[in-house]
Order: sequence, then structure tokens, then C-alpha cells
Amino acid sequence: MTDPRLIMFDCDGTLVDSQHVIFAAMTYAFERHGMACPDMDSVRRVVGLGLVEAVEVLVPHLDRDTHVVLAGSYRDAFGHLRQDPLHTEPLFPGVREALEALAGAGYLLGIATGKSRRGLNSTLNLHGMRDLFVTLQTADDAPGKPHPGMLENALRATGARREDTVMIGDTVFDIHMARNAGVHPLGVSWGYHPAGELADAGARHVLEEYAGLSPWLASLWEPVA
Repeated sequence: MTDPRLIMFDCDGTLVDSQHVIFAAMTYAFERHGMACPDMDSVRRVVGLGLVEAVEVLVPHLDRDTHVVLAGSYRDAFGHLRQDPLHTEPLFPGVREALEALAGAGYLLGIATGKSRRGLNSTLNLHGMRDLFVTLQTADDAPGKPHPGMLENALRATGARREDTVMIGDTVFDIHMARNAGVHPLGVSWGYHPAGELADAGARHVLEEYAGLSPWLASLWEPVA
């Protein structure tokens, strides 16, 4: 392979199932300020956005200062809950095997996530996966999804071309970000937005399981040498 081929992953809902700890932290944040938390389906819908943007979508009638305060309370709660063994962020089935196979085949791997860098590092360290990725792009590094900034940063960092890059995610925000950056958008069916919505947003394909990732990449490109 002469030009690098870059596979970018979303984190929450794509690599790890964090919905329960996310909802618990969001519930704490709202209740701390005397408000009822939106229901879990609503919270799942905003996973992937930057934190303040997610709160804005959940409670658009509140002012910007309140959104920022709620986001801060969420961060505090999430950090605390992560230490509680009852609140886990398990890997989805097949994640580790797929990542190790791709890295072994010569692909460059990266992450583009609405999580903070601190939060992402904590998740990767928990699962012992930090060394598999050559570029980590977070909400600390660029505007939130669907802005293409995180992917643009990853392309610069790795030297990969747009046509040699895939963005894999479980939400329409991931698919829109990929399209805005001019890279290949690939959806997954096990996350927080329905597969049909990912297809409607422009995903070239929606995976049913991680075992299908390598064959799909092989159909997109020639096998990596």
C-alpha cells in the first residue's frame, strides 16, 4: 500500500455501549438543578454531538448559560460514575478483534468523537486499546459533529487522502460529518440511531456486525498489501 488508508471510528454507540452511564450522568445533571431529565430515547438521540450542543437540543427553551451549566454538571457526574463498577462502558461484540485485524492488515485507525480527550483516554485505557489508534480527535480539538473539523484534523495528521478514508459511526451526525469531509460514510446498526436513518443520511452501507467490516472494506478497495 503506497497511500495510507485511514479508518476513523466514533466511540459511544460504535465502539462502546455507554448509553446507561450517559443517561445516568444526564439525569444527575438535570436533577441537580431542579429539572426533570428528558427520557432515555431523547438522550440517546443526541449522543455524538458536543456536550453543550446536546443539551441545547434536549432543552432548546433554556438560555445558553444554563446549557453550559448543565453540561458542566454532566461532566462532573460522568467522571464520578465512571468510577462506579455498576456503571460500565462495555465494548460491542467483535470490536477488539476487528480493530486488531485492521491494524495488522496495515490500516491506520483513528477516532472522532464528541467526548472530551480526558473522557476518551479514560475509555481507551479502560479497555487497553489506546495503542491501536494513530489519531484521536475529540470535542476539545475541533467544532462538534457534523462539522468536518475532526476529520480534517485526522487527514492532516496521517497524510491520508479523502478517498482513502472511511468514517464509521452509529448516528446521522457521524454520517453527515463524513459527507461534509468528503470521506466514505459507513454506519453501524447496533448504536443509537436506527439503521434506516443512517441510510437516509447517506451511509454507503450499514454494518450488522463487526465481522462484516473487513469484507466491506475489501469491496471498497483492493486488499491492503
